[in-house]
Order: sequence, then C-alpha cells, then structure tokens
Amino acid sequence: MPRRRAHLAADGILDSRYSWGRLVLTLAVAAVGNVGMWAVVIVIPALQSEFAIDRAHASLPYTATMLGFALGNVTIGRVVDRFGVAAVVLLAAAILGVGYAATAIAGSIVLVVALHGLIGLGTGACFGPLMADISHWFSRRRGIAVALVASGNYIAGAFWPMVLSGILASGGWRSVYWTLSIIVVAALVPLALTLRRRVPHDAMIQSEAQRRSIELPLGTLKWLLALAGIGCCVAMAMPQVHMVALAVDLGCAPIVGAQILSVMLVGGVVSRIVFGAVADRLGGVKTLLIGSTLQCFALSLYLPYDGSVSGLFVVSLVFGLSQGGIVPSYAMIVREYFPARQAGTLIGLVLMATILGMGFGGWISGMIRDITGSYEMAFLNGIAFNVLNMTVMLLILVKTRTPGPRPAVAA
Repeated sequence: MPRRRAHLAADGILDSRYSWGRLVLTLAVAAVGNVGMWAVVIVIPALQSEFAIDRAHASLPYTATMLGFALGNVTIGRVVDRFGVAAVVLLAAAILGVGYAATAIAGSIVLVVALHGLIGLGTGACFGPLMADISHWFSRRRGIAVALVASGNYIAGAFWPMVLSGILASGGWRSVYWTLSIIVVAALVPLALTLRRRVPHDAMIQSEAQRRSIELPLGTLKWLLALAGIGCCVAMAMPQVHMVALAVDLGCAPIVGAQILSVMLVGGVVSRIVFGAVADRLGGVKTLLIGSTLQCFALSLYLPYDGSVSGLFVVSLVFGLSQGGIVPSYAMIVREYFPARQAGTLIGLVLMATILGMGFGGWISGMIRDITGSYEMAFLNGIAFNVLNMTVMLLILVKTRTPGPRPAVAA
C-alpha cells in the first residue's frame, strides 16, 4: 500500500505540465552553457596562425576543454545530487564568466590551454547534471526529455558557430571570448533562479521500482559503460572537432566549415529527439546500439569522399542524423539500471568517459592528420573505436534480464 500511494503521488508531478515547462528552461540553460565546446572549434585555425603552432597543438585547447568538461560532469554531478540543479547553474555562470574573460586577454598558448580547462569545467555543469535532474521529472517520456536536454549541446553547436564566426571575422578570436563572458552570465543567472524546485521524494521511490536487472555486478556495469563511452566518442570526435579545419584544408573559408558543422549538428538535434522516442520504447541499451551502428556506417561514408564541398555537406548531415542519440542513451541506461539517488554522480561518471573519448579523439585525429597529411587514417581510427563500443553494448544486452525492483547499490 505505501508503494501504491507513492506511485500515485509521483504521477501527479512526473510528465506533468510543470515538468515540460522545466524541460524548456533546462534546454535554454544547455543551449547557452554548452557554447564553450564549439567556440574553441571555430578558432582553431586562428590560434594556429597567431601562436605559430601545428594543427595538433592548436587542437589542445579543445582537448583541455573536454578534460575540464569531463571533470565538471563528475564533480558537479555530485553537487546536483545534494544541492539541486539551481546551485549547479549559478556555479557554472561564475566559472564560465571568469574563464571566457581571462582567455580573451591570455598572451600564450599555454595559458589559453589552461583556461580552456576552466571553461570546460563550467560547461560540464550544463550537460550531465542537467540530464540527471530532468530525468527525475519524467517517467513515460523520460527518453524524450533527456534527449531534448542533451540536444542543447547540439543546438549550441548549430547556432553559436554561425554567430561567433561573424565576430571572429570582424574582431578576431579574442572578441569572441569577450562576447561570451557577458552572454553566459546574463543568461544563466536568471535561468538558474527558475529551477530551484527539487524533485519530490515520491518520484524517487517510483524510479526504484522500475529498475532493470542484469547478470553483472553494478560496479562492473559502470566501468563497461565508461569503456563504451570512450569508444563511441573517439569516433564521434573526428568529424565534429576537425570539420572546420578539414574545410580549410580543402581551400574553404572557416565560415564554410562552420556552416558544415552547423548542418551536422542540426542533424544531431533531429537524431536526438527521434532516438529519445525510440529509447522510451526500446530502452537505452538497444537505442545506443542502433545509434552506434549507424554512426559506424556514417563514418565509412567519409572514406570514399571525393573532396567536393557539396558532398561534405551531405555526408556530414548523414553523420549528424546517425549519431545524435548515442550520448543521451547513456543517461537512460544509468536510470534504468542504477539507483535514482545516484543519478547525478553516475551519469556524470559515464559522461566523463564519453568526454574523455571526445578529447582524446580530437587530439589523436589532429596528430594522425599531421603525420599522414590527410584525415583518412583518422576516420579509420574512429571506426575501430566505434566497433569497441558496439561490442560492449552487445554484452550488456545479452546479460540484461527482465525489468523489476533490485535493491543492490552501485559499487
């Protein structure tokens, strides 16, 4: 009887009008807070020129951003479990405001790299912790909700490179960072104040009754998900991180590369929404496996690429439509197999692995390009890591039993 009463009480708030309103506000936070991941992508050629460095070294600020992003997802994921998402967003606003302003006056590439680690830390607060929080407010439409919040990252990638490319062309890369130092604080502080309500305890109880059972210790499952996250995101990083640089190599202006990247990420937004609906029907593991398989196929399309700009637009759109559902599926898997009270910490941990994969993938792709003179071997490297991800997902799928209550706690 107590569980039945809790279920009814939770149904009064889960998937409610308030939940959808909160989702819109959370998506706005994500769209602004994740700009740092994409600002650094468009300035790579400018950094390479100003500091007289090679492509691999010019990619290091991106790698530092991803390392900070990874750390932010884990450390600030713990904060959201204890203090709520409003505190997290206010913290992000402070970190990002300082990080962007300091980068704008940095006089060496070493300092630029270090400050991008700080920017990544603040950006991490606007990704995994937001997904963890919104997952508590939905039950029947959790997949759609998590996917939409995760889409904030791609919305930022589709929107901000176009806006910032104009600032880059007229005022240089430092003007880009001055502009961002103002925008993030002005937007995130008022948004944070609208997200102060905490998830009801009854909703947490209901989540515990819906967990899946698996023939693996939860500690082992946690690290398998981390391994899978590295594999899929080394593959994902190659087109996303180096698209502007690849376009410049082909003789295009940086803004053309930014346009191609925007097309890819618009496809990613569509993909995340579609795969969110799929996850509500099939669950996180099957959805992730489908997305990873499609990503592997899309990467293979770059190999016979003939060098035309129009072809690069088409292949990049296919890539975006193929892989957008992968990262939010990890949050779904965590919520399906692990205790709800650990959602922020564990989603942060698994997403940290995906981000480390993105950071490593961005760096290794630049190094492979410097050694070989082209990106072909970098795409083959991505395909190999993608196969690793698919193998882990198949193992988890085979070991999964029927849904139901499970009292075990993650190791």
